[in-house]
Amino acid sequence: MLQIGPYTFHSRLLLGTGKYPNIDIQKEAVEASGAQILTFAVRRMNIFASDQPNFLEKIDITKYKLLPNTAGAKTAEEAVRIARLAKASGLCDMVKVEVIGCDQTLLPDPVETLKATEMLLEEGFIVLPYTSDDVVLAKRLQQLGCHAIMPGASPIGSGQGIVNPLNIQFIIEQATVPVIIDAGIGGPADAALAMELGADGVLLNTAVACAKDPVKMAKAMKLAIEAGRLGYEAGRIPKKRYATASSPMEGMSVVS
Repeated sequence: MLQIGPYTFHSRLLLGTGKYPNIDIQKEAVEASGAQILTFAVRRMNIFASDQPNFLEKIDITKYKLLPNTAGAKTAEEAVRIARLAKASGLCDMVKVEVIGCDQTLLPDPVETLKATEMLLEEGFIVLPYTSDDVVLAKRLQQLGCHAIMPGASPIGSGQGIVNPLNIQFIIEQATVPVIIDAGIGGPADAALAMELGADGVLLNTAVACAKDPVKMAKAMKLAIEAGRLGYEAGRIPKKRYATASSPMEGMSVVS
């Protein structure tokens, strides 16, 4: 079970809703993924105009928890305004804080992210900040009281997978809230690795939406995350420098 604030989820896959070829494929992919949390950029949707097409028209949103994000914000104040807009629309009191500090890398601004997180927590939001893989920043966000940490595996949409597994492990080992790997996942192996490292969940969008077959990729990600979590819970064997025989040597007769 994945526990975020007062909410409990069976699925550990959080799925983004942008970049799909069309809304029908998006709907199929969402269903194939088994995801229970769907995230979307508030700035890219006219959530108050019923005559504007958006993914909410095709999906039975009663089956999902919506996670609006503040993509496009460059300051804490902007992020807070976007979050308030989403909450005012009645969508959800849970928000992914995303404050970009570098237009080239799309890496988050740590100072503004901390500030936005603190402001939204004071207003009673359930806050999930998107961060870099900075171990100290992750600790500071948890000290503020955020409900989950979302460190990026690599730059948004890059498909590079986890470029710094050591830092991700450090964040997970010291976490007091769920750690959800967000951004940079390229394929099922990346998602499985994130879970094997001990992550509580994975949020992805581009890897599914821009795959040759988004529906198949959504199912692949679902299975990879389930397998990775099982592998983590099972406890893998330690890596060794030399070979170890699979069959015991004791009690074997010597053939001359």
